[in-house]
Amino acid sequence: MEPITLTTERLLLRPFAGTDADAVHAACQDPDIQRWTTVPSPYGRADAETFTAQLCPDGWHDDSTYNFAVVLRGSGALVGALGITRHHLPGTYEVGFWTAKEYRGRGYTSEAVLSAAHWTFTSLGGDRLEWRAEVGNHPSRAVALRTGFRMEGEQRSGLLNNGVRRDVWVGALLPSDLGLPGTCAYLPAAGRPHRAPAHRPPAASGRRVHMPPGTPGPDVSACL
Repeated sequence: MEPITLTTERLLLRPFAGTDADAVHAACQDPDIQRWTTVPSPYGRADAETFTAQLCPDGWHDDSTYNFAVVLRGSGALVGALGITRHHLPGTYEVGFWTAKEYRGRGYTSEAVLSAAHWTFTSLGGDRLEWRAEVGNHPSRAVALRTGFRMEGEQRSGLLNNGVRRDVWVGALLPSDLGLPGTCAYLPAAGRPHRAPAHRPPAASGRRVHMPPGTPGPDVSACL
């Protein structure tokens, strides 16, 4: 897929470029990002160069992971990173994100997640967007809950981080949670409520997708 840019009220979610390496390197010196994500620790300048100039473009080209640099629309300052990863199950994706320390607490991550979720459901044909974070990452869980993810439980030993297996929380967002139709029919288990979409909004198209802002609130250091 050719990289695209998503636009919200305050943010641009654009493809990473090699020129972002300095900002990524600086942000990932934060101990919280190194603790709660699977970024290398310690995080060197070469790690940032590989991520921005190689891993991110490769993910778009082979349709495995769509990484976005989350930047302010006015200044272009790097707020954080957000990725949508394709799951082996058709129509299933996973969202991951981190937020630079100085930009937390302003609702930027929630705004970015909602925009990326809408794009996943309307442009990628997604029927399920998963969120996973190590048990104890309460800021990440707060963003997931604020953006409509339903918590589905814990996975024991569900994450390998720096050679240590850890338990993870799991949540999911469905198209109907955002009032959108799904690609495939969904039949919930007996007795489980299912929210049907109220209407069918127009699908996203082109290189820019304009989305409403997310609900303000405290932001997260990172999730997977």
